[in-house]
Amino acid sequence: MKFRYRTIALIALIALIGLLSVTLSGCAANDPLANQYKAGDNKNYIAGDGSVTEFAAANRGEAVEWAGNTVTGDVITSADLAGVVTVMNFWYAGCAPCRAEAPDLVALQAANKDVQFIGVNVRDSAETANAFERNFKITWPSIVDANSGSVLLAFTGIVTPQAVPTTIVIGKDGKVTARVLGRIDKSILSALIKSAVKE
Repeated sequence: MKFRYRTIALIALIALIGLLSVTLSGCAANDPLANQYKAGDNKNYIAGDGSVTEFAAANRGEAVEWAGNTVTGDVITSADLAGVVTVMNFWYAGCAPCRAEAPDLVALQAANKDVQFIGVNVRDSAETANAFERNFKITWPSIVDANSGSVLLAFTGIVTPQAVPTTIVIGKDGKVTARVLGRIDKSILSALIKSAVKE
């Protein structure tokens, strides 16, 4: 009798383990974080879906204060940009969408001389970031945020750390007016910039 109960218990345990295995593997398949680091894909990022959010004036948070060291060792702060519309792009050199959108950002910067572009490199050393900027002819400053993460942290709730690239538009008052998660669409970002400049 004891043997029969042990056999039934063992079969039930094996069935339960099998069910848990299927359930957990199903969760992993549906969880973007679980598939973030696939072997051989060399991504190491979660691509944003390109979604655009424009924040109405009444729904904007407080002005964001931030500071960081650029690839050249200079310090730049939000206070330096008071009264200036700013486009802040979170990126790193190994991110494929970051490379793909770089020429569009360069073109937008050239077309919007009264707007300050700022890069925030979330992963690379200053040397790697600098090489990327030379390659893509980027002239605006980039903050190296990989060690401290302080700039990324300042925009908690606006910038999702895993969604790289992310681009935000900051109004003259220091408040975020718009956000693009993922690779930018040049015409859409242009419209978001023009909207912020008109305010």
